[in-house]
Amino acid sequence: MSVPISLNLKSPAFSDGFPIPVDYTGDGANVSPPLAWSDPPEGTKSFALVCDDPDAPHGTFTHWVLFNLPAATRELAPDVRPDFTLPSGGRQGINDFGRIGYGGPAPPPGPAHRYFFKLYALDSVLGLAPGATKQQLLDAMQGRQLAEGRLVGAYGRQKKNA
Repeated sequence: MSVPISLNLKSPAFSDGFPIPVDYTGDGANVSPPLAWSDPPEGTKSFALVCDDPDAPHGTFTHWVLFNLPAATRELAPDVRPDFTLPSGGRQGINDFGRIGYGGPAPPPGPAHRYFFKLYALDSVLGLAPGATKQQLLDAMQGRQLAEGRLVGAYGRQKKNA
């Protein structure tokens, strides 16, 4: 069952469909961007967030897995630390770089890639341990999604002339 996009997910750092500033990429400080969202539906018990790149050369590449953010949360400050458990109680999973927390865009030279930040309002707190993978998170969220928000940023590297 598809969940309607009903959360307004934004960033003060970039607008939907526009470039992600270099500070939030592997070419810059490689810190997570600030995010903010609208009030979720009644019954929301937690939030989960996934950031991935569907344009990666070998299939979708996961840049961030975050879950069990408290229901009262409406924003993430920039530079969420790469800790298994956040001060709020939220938990972070393993990205496709093999690390905990956020890993910024670092595409090969060529056309810009799209980076999808997907926020989910869930009807429960998930029983996942910190360090879960994106697939483990998606499996645990099955049937628990009340709403979704999406923000897409772009980032590319220029081909170098030989």
